[in-house]
Amino acid sequence: MNVQQFLERREVSFSTLQHEPTFDAQHLAQSVHVTGEAVAKAVLLRADDGYVLAVVPATHIVDLKLAKKALGCAVMALATEKECGSHFTDCDLGALPPFGSHYGMRTLVDASLMADDEIVFEANTHREAIRMRAYDFKWLESPLIAQFSHHV
Repeated sequence: MNVQQFLERREVSFSTLQHEPTFDAQHLAQSVHVTGEAVAKAVLLRADDGYVLAVVPATHIVDLKLAKKALGCAVMALATEKECGSHFTDCDLGALPPFGSHYGMRTLVDASLMADDEIVFEANTHREAIRMRAYDFKWLESPLIAQFSHHV
């Protein structure tokens, strides 16, 4: 999936932010001059019934117990880098866009991320980010929204 083309086809307003390569969400925030709370970090989780894309602010970590509870799963674990690569074949390794539905999985978004008007996230590469309205993201993805992360 090309994120820009997807958003253009859905007629959603967004801006593209070119930046030096970054390999984690906190450095992305610094590179594009936004707070870590506004950067959506996507984390692939392995649940007992399949994969789930968890999306949290860059300043947070996923609480697996709370994510498991939110999804009603018996088992929940972080996916490996190899699993990420096999599910997001059109992306640089580790650059996961927050649209799990386009990869055949559920998307779980931490409620704290929806507090801001805009979110920023990696597109498909470590050199390009997308800024869009949080409302539009919610409308496009229809994620399950729950409280399942903790501030680092």
